[in-house]
Amino acid sequence: MMEIKSFTNFEKKMGTTTDYFISQRAAELNESATLAMSQKTRELKSKGIDVINLSIGEPDFFVPNFIKEAAKQAIDDNYSFYPPVPGYPELRQMIALKLRRDNHLDYDPSQIVVSNGAKHVIANIFLTILNKGDEVLIPIPYWVSYPPLVQIADGKPVYIKSDFNKDFKITAEDIERHITPKTKAFIFSSPNNPSGKVYSYEELKEWASVFAKHPEILIISDEIYELINFTKEHHSIAEFEEIRDRVIIVNGLSKGFAMTGWRVGYSVSSKTIAKTIEKIQGQMTGGINDIAQMAALKALSVDPEDCHELIEMKESFRKRRNFMLKALSEIPGIKPNNPEGAFYIFPEISDLIGKKFEDFVINNDDDLCMYLLNNANVALTSGSSFGYPGCIRLSYATSMLQLEKAVERIKKAISQLQ
Repeated sequence: MMEIKSFTNFEKKMGTTTDYFISQRAAELNESATLAMSQKTRELKSKGIDVINLSIGEPDFFVPNFIKEAAKQAIDDNYSFYPPVPGYPELRQMIALKLRRDNHLDYDPSQIVVSNGAKHVIANIFLTILNKGDEVLIPIPYWVSYPPLVQIADGKPVYIKSDFNKDFKITAEDIERHITPKTKAFIFSSPNNPSGKVYSYEELKEWASVFAKHPEILIISDEIYELINFTKEHHSIAEFEEIRDRVIIVNGLSKGFAMTGWRVGYSVSSKTIAKTIEKIQGQMTGGINDIAQMAALKALSVDPEDCHELIEMKESFRKRRNFMLKALSEIPGIKPNNPEGAFYIFPEISDLIGKKFEDFVINNDDDLCMYLLNNANVALTSGSSFGYPGCIRLSYATSMLQLEKAVERIKKAISQLQ
């Protein structure tokens, strides 16, 4: 009879086998805060609890019919084989056309790589450009996945603090003050997640003047919320010719076209960087889903200014934002900011720190989110998750009816704090 060997002595020497076989990189990686809260929400809902989820950045609209029809046609046309790693040539050509039409930027399709959503795009970029110890400047508040993706690529996040009283914006002087000989890149989003702030042409021009003096630094411009912008127009830092060859644009279809589950994102960069991103992606995932690419091709063929589905979606978000700003401002202890894009509000809640309900004390923004989840059945995300303690993020990417119910629940729960 074959002897079955025990791991007992090995475990005593190394700890549990599970701990031993997990890399230090993976063990030290934080779970996505937004996805973690969504998981908790699903668990409560599975128990029959009516939870209103304002923690996740996902439009509640359905994909426009003309895009779905293109996907159906792709199935009928037998788009079912391995696609080119950087995306179909016709899709990359359409992205180049979109950049000229909407952003007045001239790029060749060879500078574009299509990936599995914007998060995959950013992971590809950091794996392409970072060496161990390279520093990446990240303004606070930031999207939750920026620092972990830098760390996965053995880089070091360096944070640039902002101020609620200054609209969470940083200046060119703030950037210059944080540049060191190890600085390799700077990443930001406009419109911003979580604050919803939008950087103007003049502000980006000042930034560009700083980066022009530092040709060793790459600028990663996350423009995933481009189409959900309540200011006059969207501006990309790639508009400034003196730094354009060092700008890497990140964009996709998840937010503006309500295509979160289709997983279509893309990067726009120099030909050298694009070719290396393609090499990285070729070893990890290959080209993205055929059918989603054909749907994206149709989606990007429309001018957003002439597409009534996109216009109606944006106006719905504007109305919801206005409602939430007014409603939240009437709740003692919550000071909402004024977002100019995306679909989040990032209010300051420091006046609620130290208050308690029965034996539960609100010591920080994480505690407040758990209190509201358990006592108001409303899921939010703490500001600490975005690098800015003392705030919370509310997504208004849900129906007005749900928002009205959520605000009433929050108001009642806050009123019970002593």
